[in-house]
Amino acid sequence: MLHEPATPAAKDPAGPYKMRLGILMFVLYSLFYAAFVAINLLSPPTMGTIVFAGLNLATVYGFTLIIVALLEALLYNAMCLKKEAEYAQADKAAGAGSASTKA
Repeated sequence: MLHEPATPAAKDPAGPYKMRLGILMFVLYSLFYAAFVAINLLSPPTMGTIVFAGLNLATVYGFTLIIVALLEALLYNAMCLKKEAEYAQADKAAGAGSASTKA
């Protein structure tokens, strides 16, 4: 049985943009997470400090890490879709321009 991709794969013109954006977001999130680890390593009692609604810093920071990851994912998706739409619009305009010169 032959297994092929569901859709044909072609070169993604937005690929380099997506890669740079993904790396940038990864680095920013890694720094945020590294700060969490550093606080735990260098000053564990600090994580027990009550900071919001009776919750300690460890809990608030942990939930914040999860929420930031989700927001970054949604932002990444939105920015990539916007860039893909820009490239699609440019391709469409270039295609229309070349069709009018042929006629």
